Order: sequence, then structure tokens, then C-alpha cells
Amino acid sequence: MALNLFTVGKPVSPDRFIGRTAEIATAFDQITSQSNLAVWGSPGIGKSSFLNLLADPQAWQIRGYDPTNAVIVRFSCLELTPFSEPRFWKEILSQIQDYAETAAIVSEAKTVLQADNLTKDGLRQVLREIGRQGQYLVLLVDDYDAALQPQAGYDDNAIATFVSDCRNLCSHARESQYLSMVVTSLRRLNELGPKLQPGSSPWYNHYLFLPIKPFSTHDVAALMGGLPMTPALRDGIREMTNGHPALLQSAGNLLYRELRSGNVPDPQAFAADFRTMTQHLYEAFWNLASDVEQTLMMLIALVHLKGRLQKKRYDLGDLELVFSQKERELSNLVEQGILTRKSRAGEFKYAFASSMMEWWVVEEMENSSEDWLRDRQRVFLNLMSHRQAETVTTAIRWLWQHKDELPTILEWLAKISTAFPKGMIPG
Repeated sequence: MALNLFTVGKPVSPDRFIGRTAEIATAFDQITSQSNLAVWGSPGIGKSSFLNLLADPQAWQIRGYDPTNAVIVRFSCLELTPFSEPRFWKEILSQIQDYAETAAIVSEAKTVLQADNLTKDGLRQVLREIGRQGQYLVLLVDDYDAALQPQAGYDDNAIATFVSDCRNLCSHARESQYLSMVVTSLRRLNELGPKLQPGSSPWYNHYLFLPIKPFSTHDVAALMGGLPMTPALRDGIREMTNGHPALLQSAGNLLYRELRSGNVPDPQAFAADFRTMTQHLYEAFWNLASDVEQTLMMLIALVHLKGRLQKKRYDLGDLELVFSQKERELSNLVEQGILTRKSRAGEFKYAFASSMMEWWVVEEMENSSEDWLRDRQRVFLNLMSHRQAETVTTAIRWLWQHKDELPTILEWLAKISTAFPKGMIPG
């Protein structure tokens, strides 16, 4: 077989990057006009890979853009531990000093770096020199969330100062004409940063927001195209992963390993290995969600689980009012690729986009405890009446008492398990 083209455990290199055509075009529109972009999406969705592509001069040239006038700096805020504003400016200036190809720009950065306390004004000074040389700075900042969370020595006031300085640099300073800033985060910046104060303009106003979503059917086919499989198996993998790139890379890597050995993958072994490889991602999706979003996921999982059971032994009452009052949170889960909206009349309005994520949520409830359930009561009561909360609590306890009646993971992933025996040809 050809080389394994699936990447697991790190960002995808630019030469293996697939899809995102519209998003890439939007990013270059912002960069080449010295405007700013805020990219956001769930863990493993491809944000770091996206920045890697934007940092690659060859990727610019392939798409018809000229990188010669761009001074490109790329780093993650997670590398600046603990985070502080002076560390942020120092990292930028250090990279300019190390990688800029114009002697005057390197010299200016070196001079500014000698200051005791670096601020945005130091970068403004270097930006003026970059502009004099007919160039501009492309600042690619991954994991911007880390700069918006209080840490030791970095409190809410420091965060407010930092984001105000970034806004000034990107929008108000004269030097902004020589700067394009692209940041990534797990959620929209307006959900993460300092709250908007009365009479003030939103600090995140200078960004164009760009969500990174799961792969389309076309992109899934492009990624998995190097493996011999039927459309039925490809559809099963898409249903299991919802086209999430990190999950697809893991699935593809597992399948490739089996085929390289000349084996037809066993559904049971595949499901167990896939679960082991990807459990950290499902935990990240879950932990990133708010208490209300987690509860909505549990309710939707319970609604759909009843349809999978041969005997419907628990009652959930009327949850329609609960869902109708939480459209905003449900829309957030749809945007993150965790839920989808159903359009056919008579169907429940929301469903999990990934059958594997739905199974994981059911397992989370199944393996919970009375202490866990007691802690959840407060959230339940904020969403529904006492009677409804008790009904949901009773349903979760029913799961504990009837674990042997719940569908196995293979039954849950029926579409992919039935496609395996005839869906792949070893070789």
C-alpha cells in the first residue's frame, strides 16, 4: 500500500491539507487587505492545521498570493505559560527578529527587545519600520482562549488591558495598516472575553468571525479516498464521526493499519480501538460545553435512546417547552457540529450529528453516580419544573438499573458495523 497519509496527534501539514476552500479564500482576503480574522471551532476541528497553511509561503503561491511582502509570525498562546502581556509582545518581536528577511526590520525588533517592560508600543515601533519597507505583519495566534482566562499573576483587569491593547493595535493605531491578525479559539470570542461595559464598543469588533465546521461529504471522500471501501462504509464513517477531521483521521489510520496487514477489519475491534483513540476528544467536547448545554445533550440522548430500546420503560414527560426556551444553547451546539436540526415533519427537532458522540453521552449518564446526579439537580431545576426534573432523574436511574438492556456500541454503530464485512478488500 501507499504511505499512510492519515495524521493523528498533531496538526496536518500544508501538503496534506484537504478542503476548506471557501474558508481559505476568506482568510487570504482578510490578510491581504490587512484586516483581522477570528477562527473558532471545536477541539480537533483543524484550527491549528488551518494556521499552518496560512503560515506556509508555498500555500500562498499555489493560491495566487504573493508572500514576499508578508512577515509571518505564528505561535500558540499555550506556549506562553503562564500567559502575560509582556510575554505575548516578546514572542512576536523575537520571531520578527529571527525570521524577518529585511535587515532594517530585524535591527528594529532587536532594539525594541532590549526594553525592560514590553508593551504594544514596542510592536507599533516595529510595524512602522515594516511599513517603511513596503511590507506588513501577518500575526497568526493559535489558542487565543488562553489569553482570555485568568491565571496566576494575570487577573481580569490584566485581561481587559490586554484585549484593549490588541484592539487599539488592530483598529485604532496608524500602524494597523501594516498588520493582519488571525486568531483561533474554541468558541466565539464574545463568549470568552471580558464582558461588554455600558457605553463601550465591543473589543472583538475588529474581527471577522469564521467558524471551522466538520468536513462536507466531498471532503470526507477526498480524505478517505486512498482506502478501498464502498460508499456504504464511507457513509457509516461519516455518520460515526460527523465529518470531524480528527475523528476521521483516527478512523482512517485504524483502517489503514489493518489493510496494510492484509486484514479485513473486525467491527468489534475497530469500535474498541476507535473509542480508545478518540475518547479524549469526546471528553473535550463535553467539558467545553456549559452545564445547560450538557443537560440538553443528555435530554436529547434520552429521547433518542427510547427509540432504540425494545421496551420503553422510562418516561420523560413533555420536554418541548424546555427545548423551545433554550434555542440559543441548542443553536450553539449545532454550530459546534455536535447536534443537527431535523427538517422532516413529525421528527424530533434535534439529533446528534455523530452517533459516537451520542453513545458517549449515554455512557456518561450510565456510569454516573448519585453524587453526580445530585449536583445536576440545580441545573435541571433551572431548566424545568420540579416534576419534570424528577422525571428525568428517574430516567437516568433507570439506566443504572438496566445496563444490560442498553444497545452495545456495535448496535449503536449499526450502519458501519454491517458495512465492514463487504465494505473493504484487503490488499
